[in-house]
Amino acid sequence: MQEKDEQSSAAKQYKWVGKRPVRPDGVDKVTGRARFGADYNLSGQLWGKALHSPHPHARIIGIDTSRAEALPGVKAVVTAADFPDLPSKATAIGDMVVNLYYFSRNIMAREKVLYEGHPVAAVAATEKSIATAALKLIEVEYEILPHVLDPIDALKPDAPLLHDNLRTMGVKPRPTEPSNMALRLENSRGDMEKGFAEADIIVERELRTKPVHQGYIEPHACVANVQEDGKAELWTTTQGQWVARAYCAHVLGWDISQLRVIPTEIGGGFGGKIPVYEEPVALKLSQKARRPVKMVMNRDEVFRTTGPTSGSVNRIKIGAKNDGTLVAANAEFIFQAGAFPGSPVMNAVTISFAHYTIENQRVVGMDVVSNRPSVSPYRAPGGPIACYAVESVITEVAQKLGMDEIELRLKNGVKEGDTALHGLHYGPIGYLETLEAIKKSDHWNSPIGPNQGRGLATAFWKCLGGQTSVSAALNEDGTLSVNAGTPDIGGVRASLALMAAESMGIDYEKVNPMIGDTGQLGFNFVTAGSRTAYANGVATFKATQSIIKDVCQRAAKIWDIPEDAVIYEDGYVRPASSNAGDQEPMSLADIAGRFASTGGPITSATTTDGAGYGPTFGAHLVDVEVDSETGRVSIVRYTTFADAGTAVHPDYVEGQMQGGATQGIGWALNEEYVYGDDGRMQNPGFLDYRVPVASDLPMIETEIVEVPNPLHPFGVRGVGEISIVPSVGAVANAVRDATGLWFDDLPLSPPNVRKKIAAARAAGEALKI
Repeated sequence: MQEKDEQSSAAKQYKWVGKRPVRPDGVDKVTGRARFGADYNLSGQLWGKALHSPHPHARIIGIDTSRAEALPGVKAVVTAADFPDLPSKATAIGDMVVNLYYFSRNIMAREKVLYEGHPVAAVAATEKSIATAALKLIEVEYEILPHVLDPIDALKPDAPLLHDNLRTMGVKPRPTEPSNMALRLENSRGDMEKGFAEADIIVERELRTKPVHQGYIEPHACVANVQEDGKAELWTTTQGQWVARAYCAHVLGWDISQLRVIPTEIGGGFGGKIPVYEEPVALKLSQKARRPVKMVMNRDEVFRTTGPTSGSVNRIKIGAKNDGTLVAANAEFIFQAGAFPGSPVMNAVTISFAHYTIENQRVVGMDVVSNRPSVSPYRAPGGPIACYAVESVITEVAQKLGMDEIELRLKNGVKEGDTALHGLHYGPIGYLETLEAIKKSDHWNSPIGPNQGRGLATAFWKCLGGQTSVSAALNEDGTLSVNAGTPDIGGVRASLALMAAESMGIDYEKVNPMIGDTGQLGFNFVTAGSRTAYANGVATFKATQSIIKDVCQRAAKIWDIPEDAVIYEDGYVRPASSNAGDQEPMSLADIAGRFASTGGPITSATTTDGAGYGPTFGAHLVDVEVDSETGRVSIVRYTTFADAGTAVHPDYVEGQMQGGATQGIGWALNEEYVYGDDGRMQNPGFLDYRVPVASDLPMIETEIVEVPNPLHPFGVRGVGEISIVPSVGAVANAVRDATGLWFDDLPLSPPNVRKKIAAARAAGEALKI
């Protein structure tokens, strides 16, 4: 640990930022005191359970809940009829725009069910067993309709239509007939025909990915309590209590001020706990029953009902000159949105070639609905898919040119002053520095063994800013309390405390960081988008500077000297010079002791819109070994590189990097939603949906690159998402290198790899293993 601290530029520059102190929430979590969603209970609470559709696509003819309502112990039953039918229009929720017509229909099916697992009704009862029994008494009459799962099939003229009112946006003139394509995006610059004509080689590939789940261990859980006066409280495991409040209020037709949302500790989310699912249902059940209602999903419900990320079909074409100059690049991304519009295809369009300077580019994205659960964000939504497709082809370009693939990337990599296709003008950035770090690494310069291959992938991620509120208060003993509104998933409390301590010049242990609810702070956007340390850092710095200014004003009042004659240093105020007086320095505790006579408590509430965020770059380097008989791919060595700007707490940064790599390994090698011909998911549990476990992995090595973001008081960039973006592409490139075969469909599971090897042998193709 100490050795890494000494190598950190942040640790050298700052007193606290860049150090590795004990996390503020660590003791509660290792002792079991921390309270997660399912740990909350209220006196007199009922148990809520939802009824889900067994069909992937069907019209709801009628729902009869009378037998369920008559069951002793049942206190409330709800269907879509208990919720307002919201119009189809764009609604701003924080930094997002949401169509509540679709969103509300995902909470509770109205005219049709659109995927297996779609909620159609819910009950609240005195016991969980009674609620479960009541579900079996609800009679739903369905008209079964044809279903479609694959996005390419969904685009065919004879495909079943999911929504009669869905007409493709982004096409001019906008179509008058409905289709399953919700959106088409296109971005381009230069002359594509001229660019490809100038190319000495052209590589063109189609690559596919499957939907994968975020894999959080804690299921969705909430407790709702609606009072007789209409005021309501909601305890929930969420990545954003203000966004959850807005979603629920809109879906229920309430004023936002009616609802207070208290975030619990969260056992993983990775984007999947940004939307709400059962929260509005629990609130409506509580309102009808006039008692608190608790709802906790089981794992089967999590898989069938909540959103994975998209599956995709990706077509990439890249042209290069013999000297390695990339002259043209074309990409087409077709993303599954699930039952309702909203795939992350826009992100794929944005980031695809953003780390390369290519004169002629064209990127197209399509958002396509199908009879699957509506997708949710998953850590850098769309990023790993786009990177997998683009970096697979980039590596093949290097191979065809006989060029070192790092040198190819260095030759074409973006630097300060360049502009990405989506319009972002780069300031100081660390892509080239990241590539140089790989070149110098022991991993890159070490040999590989028999049946092994090495893969590299690099990536850009945009990061978010987002609306953020932070409050700070100087306590009576001179310590500092800081309250933020972003749930702590990846080290919010520790980052807040470190940056506040650095700003105030006080010890880390003197700062008490807390996570507030919607009744305590102004609006906060979600913990997501690699924004949390960045935006909270900006707001916290502003708050502490306000505290310091107020402390100086109090000292000036006590000493009866001008405010500008007082300076603040390391937790003390003193006269700026002997001309201002010879008073003894006063500590924060001294000032706090005089609150009553100098103007009252010292507090600060500050906000930011998150402008000026810093883009980030990363790379993954992986060695695999392939068993040619079984098709099993083993990870032999893995190193992840990321430009963090400034690593506020390096342990957390390294943990983010290792966690993202682990999820990407699962995505590349094993994870997928498996559906039967009946449109039903066949592997809704961690026994058959296989995520990596410790025995699957080596110790993942990390290397933090620090090119500070000049727009942040401590140079911070986001690392939560760049840590996963290159992973899938790196693993796929390594498997191709080990086998000499081209794999174009994920996952690279043992059956799929073995089948490909057997087919190649039967065809007499040359293999490396």
